[in-house]
Amino acid sequence: MNQSSKTEIEAAVFRKLLSHLDSRKDVQNIDLMNLAGFCRNCLAKWYSAEAEERGEEVSVDSAKELVYGMTYKEWKDNFQI
Repeated sequence: MNQSSKTEIEAAVFRKLLSHLDSRKDVQNIDLMNLAGFCRNCLAKWYSAEAEERGEEVSVDSAKELVYGMTYKEWKDNFQI
């Protein structure tokens, strides 16, 4: 497999992961941390850090909007128990 195809597949898998997490708003971040060792906030921080390594500026808050599909405050107000 060439690098371009690998990158496209990885990007598609990441989008599916975000979609899956979006469909499971009942699963709290603490549940994810306890079971998987990472949560939505971790994904946002990793996204921001990887962007920075590539010379792009993506704040953690902007990355959280991408991961949560809304601002973190909106998500907490609507879905956090």
